[in-house]
Amino acid sequence: MRIGVVLMNLGGPTHEENVQDFLYNLFQDEDIIKMGGGKTQNLFAKIISKFRAPNVAEDYKEINGCPKGCTGNNHCMNRKNKVVSDCCSPINGLTERQRRALEKHFGNRLPDHEVRVYTCMRYWIPFADTIMDDMVDDGITHTVLMPLYPQFSWTTTGSSFRDWETVRKKKFGDKAPWKEFHVKNYHLNEDYLASINDRIDEALSEMDEETRNKTHFIFSAHGTPLLEVRSGDPYTTEIKETMEAVMERREVKNSYWLSFQSRVGPQKWTQPNTEDLVRRHLEYGIKNFLMVPIAFVTDHIETLYELGVELVEDMEEEGFKFENYKVMDGLNDHPSYIKALADEAILRLSDVIGENGENENQTVNKEKITTV
Repeated sequence: MRIGVVLMNLGGPTHEENVQDFLYNLFQDEDIIKMGGGKTQNLFAKIISKFRAPNVAEDYKEINGCPKGCTGNNHCMNRKNKVVSDCCSPINGLTERQRRALEKHFGNRLPDHEVRVYTCMRYWIPFADTIMDDMVDDGITHTVLMPLYPQFSWTTTGSSFRDWETVRKKKFGDKAPWKEFHVKNYHLNEDYLASINDRIDEALSEMDEETRNKTHFIFSAHGTPLLEVRSGDPYTTEIKETMEAVMERREVKNSYWLSFQSRVGPQKWTQPNTEDLVRRHLEYGIKNFLMVPIAFVTDHIETLYELGVELVEDMEEEGFKFENYKVMDGLNDHPSYIKALADEAILRLSDVIGENGENENQTVNKEKITTV
């Protein structure tokens, strides 16, 4: 038995030249922009990606993830061509760190089984067809699709699953070369929650006691069109459940709030908007903030630029001043988060390998893993 665990993530451009292509793939996704696909959506994606690419490229340059050379996956053209890019999304190198950490974790935890971990990006390389080719070459017999989205949404996990299934059927028909398992969500996994609290504690440890005591937590998640919420998408509910679970496990209860960022287009989105919420706090005289990216497990443009750079600049341009403003580091390859991913994968494989892979009949102690 050869196990493949596929980490599914958003992906990001690796060079200025492919920012427009990345955005095109994003806006072409019918699960995010509901225009029915076809020529209309294709035309929209071409126009909006061309219009937005120059500004987005400048944003990526400010948070370039590979300033000294490629840190991404083996399929990255920067790595293959030995190019140092000044416009590479940090999500590429950080997801590769997550992949390596998880593969190492499995090597220690499941020594009797061969486990390979792969990265499959939704909007930039490596895409699903490339990863499937790698899995066939590696002789994978069982695979677990593991989204790096703890909370389920049709626009993220659902989109990745749909794309994977479409590509798989095109390549192999109805008979896949492996037995497939899916992780839908893990937003209440105890190790996942612990990793968030560890990152919060790390951020607070850099403040003096007085600053810590008057710091307000702003939990910020990627927004969702209200149309999605009304159609039954569970993402917003699961975000709230994660936030409350995190705070329940904290001994000191700072004031905390939930907001949503990255709204696009004319539709109504989940509220309050993160920038609007911070502005409202500043108007009330609150000037100490810890931003907690609650739905982002890998640092990228939404955390490093939107929260770390753009929001502060916008507020200061309006005349507001912060006493202390800090963005929590992303979970990235935090050991507890990596363990959470491993636990979720093993839970799906429990009928095959048992909890620790020691025998075929051992079952997972599900009390240790909270999942929906």
